[in-house]
Amino acid sequence: MKKEIILGISAYYHDSAAALLIDGDIFAAAHEERFTRKKQDSSFPINACRFVLDYAGITLDDVTAVAFYDKPYIKFERLLETYHAFAPKGLKSFNSAIPVWIKEKLFMKDMLREELAKLGGRIPKLYFPEHHLSHAASAFYPSPFEDAAILTLDGVGEWGTLTICHGKGNKIKVLKELDFPHSIGLFYTAFTYYCGFKVNSGEYKLMGLAPYGNKHAEETKEIKRKILENMIDLREDGSFLLNMDYFDYATGLSMTNDAKWEKLFGFPRRKSESELNQHYMNMAFAIQEITEEMVLKLAETAKELTKSENIVLAGGVALNCVANGKLLRTKMFKGLWVQPASGDAGGSLGAALAVHYISFGHERTNIEKRDSMKGAYLGPEFSDRDIENVARRYDAKYKKFDDFSELCDKTADLLNNDTVIGWFQGRMEFGPRALGNRSILGDPRCPEMQKKLNLKIKYREGFRPFAPSVLEEDISTFFDIDTISPYMLLVAPVLESRRTKLPEKYEELPLYERLYFLRSDVPSITHIDFSARIQSVSRETNPKYWQLINTFKQKTGYGIVVNTSFNVRGEPIVCSPDDAYRCFMRTEMDYLVMGNYLFDKKEQPNWDKADNWKEEFKLD
Repeated sequence: MKKEIILGISAYYHDSAAALLIDGDIFAAAHEERFTRKKQDSSFPINACRFVLDYAGITLDDVTAVAFYDKPYIKFERLLETYHAFAPKGLKSFNSAIPVWIKEKLFMKDMLREELAKLGGRIPKLYFPEHHLSHAASAFYPSPFEDAAILTLDGVGEWGTLTICHGKGNKIKVLKELDFPHSIGLFYTAFTYYCGFKVNSGEYKLMGLAPYGNKHAEETKEIKRKILENMIDLREDGSFLLNMDYFDYATGLSMTNDAKWEKLFGFPRRKSESELNQHYMNMAFAIQEITEEMVLKLAETAKELTKSENIVLAGGVALNCVANGKLLRTKMFKGLWVQPASGDAGGSLGAALAVHYISFGHERTNIEKRDSMKGAYLGPEFSDRDIENVARRYDAKYKKFDDFSELCDKTADLLNNDTVIGWFQGRMEFGPRALGNRSILGDPRCPEMQKKLNLKIKYREGFRPFAPSVLEEDISTFFDIDTISPYMLLVAPVLESRRTKLPEKYEELPLYERLYFLRSDVPSITHIDFSARIQSVSRETNPKYWQLINTFKQKTGYGIVVNTSFNVRGEPIVCSPDDAYRCFMRTEMDYLVMGNYLFDKKEQPNWDKADNWKEEFKLD
């Protein structure tokens, strides 16, 4: 019997990706940026498409359908109506955006067929699920729930900016939707912009900065009051209206009306890379707290509307793992699951799932105890020959281990000696988080590890926290959490028994004095508010990573390591052995493990392949 194969695609906004379903099974998925090395690449994901087809051993001729993650005509309608509503404002933006739509995006079917033709073979039938339906499908269908409330939260799709849906069996019913320009995602992004971080990529920096805000300070309370009184009308059910006098994103070329913001708050928009003073820390705290309140109110409404005991989340705002952790701790729902590729990349998977279950009407027969995402390990993998080819290309020196247990033993010893190790194994992760296959690892007990990783490895802001990977069975040994967190999408407190006492007037200390104060016996993964963004590691889902951490535990008593993504600032996570070796040599990483091969930095040849590496990886 011929298999049903659906190719899902997201493209042309940011974070393009492709995903492949075979008879409803999530077979492969990848971000285009990992192949092009262009962060958040928005172009048609030709490389990602080639990968998923090649990995399945098929061509486009074998594909039943192609699913695109939104409806372009409705999005064009929204653009036209928005410009009309705000006219005569927005003429410059109109003149910039509309010609591109008329020339290209308005004829999306033709564009897609033209790009797909480059893959060779017959062009399958095209389907266009709505943007938020794609998000909803990506959250519900892979989840371990037969019945769940679905909350999708992002910047904007066609018209929708958030939806509340009810998923049951193979059906998704949209219950409530909030339309553009009133957007929780764009609201949060506006503050990201005002605090000097990059739109569509700096939101997690704002989340990481928030705990440095002084919650008891009058300024913090005033910022929050001014936001709620002037910028947003927030209702009890979580719905809201934004005062668009303060925001320029609807028809302008920037996020905020800077003059109005400066008049309201009393300090100007921060310039990128300038000093982070307490004003912006307090602002980050205030907007993060308001966002959490909004998410909780919306979740309460979803509970009331669906009567479900479970909730699933997707959309860019679902990557706000602090808000997710707060939702978990309310015990509002028995079950909580967040799509690991919650942003637009995950829309490619959701579009394919929507076609499989809604358009084609298949029943859900693969509801699993965990989920059906396979740990998000859905990308390319590489052979020993691939690794050896890279070693030959760069005349690299290595030691090969025939016994993986011996390699784990050696690597655990190196971690115990405060070294930093690039860890490259198996299939690349799908989603923005490195989950132990494309990771940089360190010892969480080392007081200097957080500083070393930020400044000498990642080349990024020193205030940024790092996440722990902890053995699934040891999660409650370190953290106040009663569930697994396989995708690093939940923040939970470090146990009080592991914390150290803070000095008096701690919140009044300068940023870096607070940052480098030892807050627990695992200081490198303990954020300034005693929280951590947790990844629990399953022996079943990732046996190699689990074995390494377990070996480290046998040597140290700690079944936990520091895990950050294998990349430097401004660069996508590494995909291939070549990417990994180049990143290893251009940073102050001490060792690189790829498959069963160990590379020692001290034994490598002089690196003359890129003299200007600091310029190439300069801070953005």
